[in-house]
Formats: sequence, structure tokens, C-alpha cells
Amino acid sequence: MSALPATAAGGVRKRPSVLGTRRWVAAVFLLPALVLLGALVVYPIAFSVYRSLFDASGNGFVGLGNYGAMFSDDTIRTALKNNVIWVVVAPAVSTALGLIFAVLTERVRWGTAFKLVVFMPMAISMLAAGIIFRLVYDQDPQRGVANAVWVGVHDTFAEPAPFPGATPRPNADLRPSGGGSFTTRSAVRARAAASANLPLVAVRQDDVRDAERAAVARPRPGKITGTVWLDFTRGGGGRPNVIDGNEKALAGLTVQAVKGGQVVASATTAADGTYALPADKADGARLRLPAANFAAPYNGVDWVGPTLVTPAIIGSYVWMWAGFAMVLIAAGLAAVPRELLEAARVDGAGEWQVFRRITVPLLAPVLVVVLVTLMINVLKIFDLVYIIAPGSSLRSANVLALQLFQSSFGTDVDEGLGSAIAVFLLLLVLPVMYVNLRRIQKERRR
Repeated sequence: MSALPATAAGGVRKRPSVLGTRRWVAAVFLLPALVLLGALVVYPIAFSVYRSLFDASGNGFVGLGNYGAMFSDDTIRTALKNNVIWVVVAPAVSTALGLIFAVLTERVRWGTAFKLVVFMPMAISMLAAGIIFRLVYDQDPQRGVANAVWVGVHDTFAEPAPFPGATPRPNADLRPSGGGSFTTRSAVRARAAASANLPLVAVRQDDVRDAERAAVARPRPGKITGTVWLDFTRGGGGRPNVIDGNEKALAGLTVQAVKGGQVVASATTAADGTYALPADKADGARLRLPAANFAAPYNGVDWVGPTLVTPAIIGSYVWMWAGFAMVLIAAGLAAVPRELLEAARVDGAGEWQVFRRITVPLLAPVLVVVLVTLMINVLKIFDLVYIIAPGSSLRSANVLALQLFQSSFGTDVDEGLGSAIAVFLLLLVLPVMYVNLRRIQKERRR
């Protein structure tokens, strides 16, 4: 065994460092990074903590007063509640969808193409995604994709009103009778020679564009007859309450005969607007046009209203980040030993048992990484909420990062309160980061 090299003084020479260089040289190279770290991270944190102890002007020391005001403010409490919803729901749903996509696409030929499509939203900025989903959630079904689909499904199972918004002619026998329906003031008689005609106005031209001309109902034995039509002649010249030659019939309307508040007979108008009720039941009854004839068309769901705005924005976040979760989980799934999966199948385990008892436990470290990463990400969510939520729903969709922006730079500027929110948000992120660092340390020890 050779002796260690001696120094000039007869001592033992120190071993070179791992990197083979002196420490002061390493410090010189690290100094620019440390300066930037101090200027961009350490100083802002220290200044935010200091500023949170002063009032809005920055001159009056209030101690922890801003933190007390933060928890007593209803707006900030709403933001905190929404942050809790975000942290619980968004990472869990994104991770679950990523796991499902990664497992299912492993066995299909076009799995790579599917992964590419799902991952593509990650290439879009939060700003662009917010603008996209602001249009997707538009209330007008002609513009908003979500409501276009929803209205299409609704109208498949629910017949829309034939003439939404139509009303009786002023001074006509028909009068509003509550709930959007119209009822005649006078009762109909079987022995009357005249037809029981019901004129309407305010019908949209698109609803009668292809309608037939209204016909005068002919008397029929044992029947009470009449006509429902659009009492309007284009260009003028028509006579009120009289069926003129070019006036349009209103087909598909329900006409009811009502006695004592009960419907005793009902009929539907034909293509020429005529109808017929049995005289033995309708004699002495009043005629009613129910509200279902005139109900406004279904206009979908108010996705960005105060009730659904937070779930709607979380949906847009999941659309963006489910692909990120899928790619990381798919990489972990590729490292899972296939022998274990095949051995379980040979032993008679079903696919669900293999997934639940083998695949998920082996992917647990990867799932934790994805979950923790997304939790840190959603604690800082700002862009999507600020862009998607309209002014009327912004308070209901509020989150801490948005409230930090509004308190620091909004109309009611209070930098002390804004700094307190920033410090509180940092404190919320620290436990999650600590868990992540502990996990990384454990991985290094293996």
C-alpha cells in the first residue's frame, strides 16, 4: 500500500474535491445564481412579510391586523373556500383521468395519437385556454359549444314550444290567466253559429315562414270548431279579429276546454289552424291556450353564473392538465414489470383486480408526484379564473391569487392586505413542497 503524497512541510496533502476544483472557484461561479435568487425570491418574500405588518399607506404599523382582516372579510373567505375546492377536486380529477387514459391507451394501436391529442392543450397558455373556454361556456347556443350540445340533447327529449312569445291581440276575448297561459272571458256554446276563433299576434316570422293560410273553420255536428291564426297582414290592410286571405295559420297549438278549473277536452290545431272540440264536453266551457304553446326556447345552462362558475373553470383546468398527468403516469407504467401483471392474470385475476391490486400500488410514487405537482399548481391558479369568470360571477369564482391581485392592484388598493394574502398563500404552499422534498430524499436513498 503506497504512502500518501507529502507536502513541503512534511504533512499530508489534502484530497481534491469531487469536482476537482477549489471551493472559492465554485463560489465564484455560483455567485450570480445566488444574487438572482436573493433578488427575485428571498428579497420579495422578506419585503412581503415586512409590508404585511403595515396599513394601506405603509406608514402605520398594524402588526397582525391585516391577517385578522383577511379572515374576517367575506370576499377573502369565499376565495379561501374556492381554493380548498380547487386543491381537492382539480388535482384528483386530473390525476384520475390521466391514470385512466394511460392504462387504456396502452392496449390500442392508436394510443400514441390519442396521447398526442390529449397532451396538446399543454402547449396552450392559460390566457389562450381562458379565452377558448370563455367562448365554450357562452350562454348563446349559437356561439357556446357547451350550450349547443346541452340544448341539442334537451330538445331531443323535450318538444319545444311551437310559437314562443306569441300573445293575443289587444282587446281580444283571450286574456292572460296566469303562468303564461291565455283563457277566453266568454264561454263557448254548441248551438252558436259562429266559430270560436282565437287570434294571436307577436309570432316570429321564422315560425310561420312555411305555414299554410288560415282557413275559416266550418261547423260540424257535435263539435265546437274554431281557428287559431296570426292576425297580422304584412303591408297593412288587414281587419282585426277577422281571418283575411293571406294571414297564416298557427298549427300544432293545444286548445283546451276548461270548466271549474278542470280541463274537460283538448284538441290540437291542424295545418290550416282549425281545431274541433267535442260539444258534449266543451259546451259552456272557456277556451284556454296553455303556456306550453308559448314558452321561451330552452337556452341552456348558465355555465359561468354564480352557481356553476367554479366547477366550469375547474373543467377547463382539467382539460389542460389531464394530458400532463397522463404522460407522466404512462412513463411510470412503462417501467412496471410485465411479469407481475401476466402472473396475476394467469392466477385468475380479472383486469379490475390487476389494475387495483398491482398497477395502482406500483404506480403510487408516480401518482404522488403528479398529485403534489398539481396541488402546488392550483394553489397559484389565477389566469383561468380572471379570464373566464364574468364580472357578475367574479366574486363567486374568487381565489386567493386573484384576491391578491385585486387587493394589491385593483380599485381598492391595500398593499398591506395584499402582502398578507401573499404570505398566507406561501404558507399554504410550504407544506406541500415539504412533502415533495421528503419524497425526493427518500427516492435518493433507494
